[in-house]
Amino acid sequence: MWRALIILLFASPVMAESVIATRTIRAQTVIGPDDLTLVNAGLPGALSDTAAAIGLEARVAIYAGRPVRLADLGPPTLVQRNQVVALVYLAGGLAISTEGRALARGSEGEVIRVINLASRTTVSGRIGPNGAVFVGWEE
Repeated sequence: MWRALIILLFASPVMAESVIATRTIRAQTVIGPDDLTLVNAGLPGALSDTAAAIGLEARVAIYAGRPVRLADLGPPTLVQRNQVVALVYLAGGLAISTEGRALARGSEGEVIRVINLASRTTVSGRIGPNGAVFVGWEE
C-alpha cells in the first residue's frame, strides 16, 4: 500500500511557473507589469515570479514568448552618457559640489567617469541614489 502511494506521489509531473515576455522588450527599457506573464513550464534559467523583474531594466533585447532571466536584467539607469550631473566631493565633514558631464551611463552604485565642467578634469565617482556622482567617498 505504501509503495503504491509513494510511486503515485513521485510519478506525477511537477510543473513550475516561468516568466516570459509578452512583447519584445528593447535593451535599456524599464520592465512594467504588462511586459511579463507567467506560463506553466519549467524553463531553464527563467524567473519564477514577475515581481522580481518589475522595475528593473532590460540589459539586452528580450523577445516575445522568450523566458526572462535575471542575467538579462539590472537596476534602472540613473545617469545617461553626456548628462550634466551634480559632482560631489566628500571627505570627513567637507562637501564640495560642482557640475560634471557623465562620460558613461550607469545605475546607482556603479562607478563612472565624469568630466568636471569647471576644471575640465576627468574623475571617477560612484552614482548615488539621487543621480549625483560622489567622488572621494567610501562606504
